[in-house]
Amino acid sequence: MRIEFRYILLVLSMLSIVSCGPKKGIVTKKNDSPKKEVVIDNRKEDSGKETEKKVARDDSPRNAVEIYIDLYSDIAKNNMRTHKIPASITLAQGILESGSGKGRLAQKANNHFGIKCHGWKGAKIYHDDDRSQECFRKYRKAKTSYEDHSEFLTGRRRYASLFKLKPDDYKGWAKGLRAAGYATDRKYPQKLISLIERYQLYEYDKEVLGKSRNTSVIDTKSVNKHIVVKGDTLYSLSRFYNTTVDAIKAENNLTSNDLSIGQQLIIPN
Repeated sequence: MRIEFRYILLVLSMLSIVSCGPKKGIVTKKNDSPKKEVVIDNRKEDSGKETEKKVARDDSPRNAVEIYIDLYSDIAKNNMRTHKIPASITLAQGILESGSGKGRLAQKANNHFGIKCHGWKGAKIYHDDDRSQECFRKYRKAKTSYEDHSEFLTGRRRYASLFKLKPDDYKGWAKGLRAAGYATDRKYPQKLISLIERYQLYEYDKEVLGKSRNTSVIDTKSVNKHIVVKGDTLYSLSRFYNTTVDAIKAENNLTSNDLSIGQQLIIPN
């Protein structure tokens, strides 16, 4: 009897093992449903990625003018120290005359101010200007073009009255250059002044003269606060406060480079 009982138990055990087959099929069917949900979730994730890409596109890089300023501001400041020409004027003229360094004369001849030959004994380049194929000076380096520009202004009597102006009077210089015959464009002074004020080039004049800047309100925790005015950009503010665009954006939870007049920004130390 004991043997028969053991035999019956063995048979029942085998039957229970065989019965597991259909259960596996049921589990497989249950797993089919989550697969569909995963597909839906993936679509949601893809949608989220698209949103992140749109936000990233708002973070526009520096424009050509800002890059130009970064490259040549030190040269303009040094020339202001030696020749007494406002750095703001020199930079604005360079931006305007050279197309932010992208014009043919700047690219091919390092001539950033459109200075024509006029007895020049160095290398030359011919370029259409007021007349076809006029002669322009050609330089080995852009720095030499800046130096020659300063010497051009200091060495001619018709510009002598400009050096009687206050060294930071960029408006007087802009108007005086036009009056002295530097440019025939009647809007030349306004174009220079617009560039100077838009990109706050007058700050370079202040650096050379050692004048204190108009600093923002500082609270008890020594955190700089800046009220956005016309012409402010994240790049210009980053240069003014010796920080970075990303640091300002992070401190103020900004998702783009857009600023609005009157907006208050916290500037990181």
